[in-house]
Amino acid sequence: MQVSKTKTTAVTGPLVVVLGPSGSGKDTLMSYARDAIGDRTDVLFVRRAITRPADAGSEDHIAMTDAEFDAAIDEGQFSLTWAANGLRYGLPRAIETHLAEGRLAVVNGSRGAWAIIQQVFPSAVAVEIRVDPEILAERLEARGRENALEIEARLARASALESRFDADVIIDNSGEVQAAGAALVAYMTRAMLVSNRD
Repeated sequence: MQVSKTKTTAVTGPLVVVLGPSGSGKDTLMSYARDAIGDRTDVLFVRRAITRPADAGSEDHIAMTDAEFDAAIDEGQFSLTWAANGLRYGLPRAIETHLAEGRLAVVNGSRGAWAIIQQVFPSAVAVEIRVDPEILAERLEARGRENALEIEARLARASALESRFDADVIIDNSGEVQAAGAALVAYMTRAMLVSNRD
């Protein structure tokens, strides 16, 4: 994994970083939380820039070509970039302004980039989404993006990364989406309350 960072402004609001293996339901849970919270201006659901087509995957992202991504880096549009699984990811600088105002932001992160995310955003907290390995394998197979060997590699990577960091909260998404989604919303609500008291 390749990571690039730039100096950010002072941040005070919490950055909730949703982490977990591919197929764990991160995008689904973030969509659930977005619908549950509604149009609150004090909560920012970050759209990552990714070098993949807009219609690829379930994540609402900013689609860029490699050339567009390079140009965005040159223009200083990102607070942080990294590369993984053949793709490049960028977090927009709009996060910095939002956090500096003491407000909460939520982003789909990467466990491999978690250490550098913490360095760039000291207020970052990790919400790890876990799924029973058998269920995760079924979900990966059902979406039809990878063959059996690729799925096996993803499962092995998921297991290896699970022990690399201590999450602030762990949410099990092996069952109903509503239960895991409610847990994410509850954690976000607590983070906002703590931030407002500070």
